Amino acid sequence: MSAVLPANDLRSVGASAQRRAALWLLLWLLALTLLLVLVGASVGSTGFESVLQMGNDPLAHQIVWDIRLPRTLGAWMAGALLGLAGAISQGLFRNPLADPYLLGSASGAALGGALALALMGVSLGNAGWWARLGLTGAAFVGATGAVLLTLVLARGVQHTLRLLLAGVVVGVVLSAARDLIQVGNPQILEAMQVFTMGSSAFVGWQACLLMGVLWLACALVGWALSRLLDGLMLGEATAASLGLPLVPMRAGLVAALALATGTAVAHTGLIGFVGLAAPHLVRSVARVTHQWQIWLASLMGAVLLLAADILARWLIAPQELPVGVLTAALGGSYLLWLMHRRGLGGGL
Repeated sequence: MSAVLPANDLRSVGASAQRRAALWLLLWLLALTLLLVLVGASVGSTGFESVLQMGNDPLAHQIVWDIRLPRTLGAWMAGALLGLAGAISQGLFRNPLADPYLLGSASGAALGGALALALMGVSLGNAGWWARLGLTGAAFVGATGAVLLTLVLARGVQHTLRLLLAGVVVGVVLSAARDLIQVGNPQILEAMQVFTMGSSAFVGWQACLLMGVLWLACALVGWALSRLLDGLMLGEATAASLGLPLVPMRAGLVAALALATGTAVAHTGLIGFVGLAAPHLVRSVARVTHQWQIWLASLMGAVLLLAADILARWLIAPQELPVGVLTAALGGSYLLWLMHRRGLGGGL
């Protein structure tokens, strides 16, 4: 005769199995991070020899410490920000196809960058204050402005569907404005092409520090408000019945989403599919609550973007592939395979 466990015991066993799967995934992602950082510091024209000669050769030290390491860690940080934003976005909009750019931040960042480049074509002494911010600062200002415009059009964060539609409209309009600027200033097309295809080549230690601090702040906000994301998976009415203050909690999540996305885009350009694919990969390994998923999706996004950045530097060395093109090709292929495996109507 087989024993039947009580419902409470079954839930306890299920939660324990989820924690074990999450811990194993966490350890694997941390191990992959260490390995990829070492590989990233070794990829270049002089290879691993520069790492071995850092103590004796000033040039090798400069190559590894001032160029390769900040670029490697910058790609990791940007991926962590995008993975975090993807987890928040998919939970907030209750849509597995939601990505971090749904609030118009990507289009706003690209518009800010295009405007800054257009203004930098004249003397900086006669240019506006935001031209002095440089491409990174202008992109961040543009991303922030786009999200604020989305919030104004959506009349706050009370209605998820209205917020989503407003983000789509803002993204289309700002993309059109960017195209008009590029048509009127053909000299900025090449620089904008690098930005829109994504690159970690210009990330330095200060950018790494800034991205790291903001990632930790946004992750802590997402982790603290993860109960709302769990509640929203059951519907807004159910989340409200749990006594959760929906409006302020949703506002905090939107702020974390916007800040994480704007920071990543401002420093590495537009990199697609990382924020979309990272939560899917986590869910395929461990079905966990958003308290775990916030951290695991961050680490998964970091590993994905760092691996893609290393491949982009290595595949056609000494030249480089745009990392955004590589992530789009790999991420799109993964999602197509996932749709084929589960069936078009089976969901992701």
